[in-house]
Amino acid sequence: MAQYTGEQGTLKPHSPFNAEDDCQKLRKAMKGIGTDEKAIIDILGHRIGKQRQEIKLMFKTMFGKNLVNDLKSELGGKFEDVVLALMMPADEYDAYELNRAMRGAGTDEDAMIEILTSRSNAEIQAASTAYKKLYGHTLESDIKGDTSGHFGRLMISLATGGRMENQAVDMNKATMDAKALYDAGEKKWGTDESRFNAILASQSYEQLRAVFDEYGKITGRTIEKAIEGEMSGYLEKGMLTIVKVVRNKDAYFAEKLYKSMKGLGTDDKTLIRVIVSRCEVDMVQIKQLFMQIYGKTLAKFITDDTSGHYKRILLSLTGETY
Repeated sequence: MAQYTGEQGTLKPHSPFNAEDDCQKLRKAMKGIGTDEKAIIDILGHRIGKQRQEIKLMFKTMFGKNLVNDLKSELGGKFEDVVLALMMPADEYDAYELNRAMRGAGTDEDAMIEILTSRSNAEIQAASTAYKKLYGHTLESDIKGDTSGHFGRLMISLATGGRMENQAVDMNKATMDAKALYDAGEKKWGTDESRFNAILASQSYEQLRAVFDEYGKITGRTIEKAIEGEMSGYLEKGMLTIVKVVRNKDAYFAEKLYKSMKGLGTDDKTLIRVIVSRCEVDMVQIKQLFMQIYGKTLAKFITDDTSGHYKRILLSLTGETY
């Protein structure tokens, strides 16, 4: 769901849509020797999530087979990763990525921070419900088991999905909160992280913008500089990400995409997650900001950094020809 007027996805509902026809084509693409990957991209790379779920149900109805299992057996590599991500409903995909971030040795804190800072309350609550259903335990209990200290508390706060939304801006409160942040950080020896947590995790985006503006007026410094000076590690990264998302969510995702592809190697997990999760939401705006900030199109980056069917499906989801 777009969260404010002006957000547009690059992936639009396909019309006319016929799930039965799509299933016949997918079955043909995977039957016999070899796989017609182009046919798979032409369908799954051009249908919104709701339509893909209808296709999944119709495929089982028509053929008595699980479409996802068939795709797994036919596809491979990063192309398969994108297609399987597309076949999950949005709440299950967020739950899957959160679980992957905490599964096994090590934690992908960046993925946790991205998902929990950028989703609406409804999206976080839906992901949390899907998480329990898929994995048999709560998202909160896994976060507690996998993180610690102030960073762990911040992640649990965000995973609650209780941020105030559509709250009228209260300038008096913004000034008080800005002063409280100054008192909790730059003004004193040591940092009261819980005060930062309480304000940054609970207030609406609109209210936080006012808090950040007031902070600048009171201290002559940005809230970003205060966080950088007072915190470190993943707590610092989590707090700074909240600020980025509040200031401009589309610019935040443009930066995530840029960093996933710049330099040597590709952070495919991030690239896939951002494109799959934003292509129906605000990818039009993300692409515009990508071009403004980095001076090259997102399509050029994708073309230079990926190849084959993997490249083609990413271009398709971002509204480009391939």
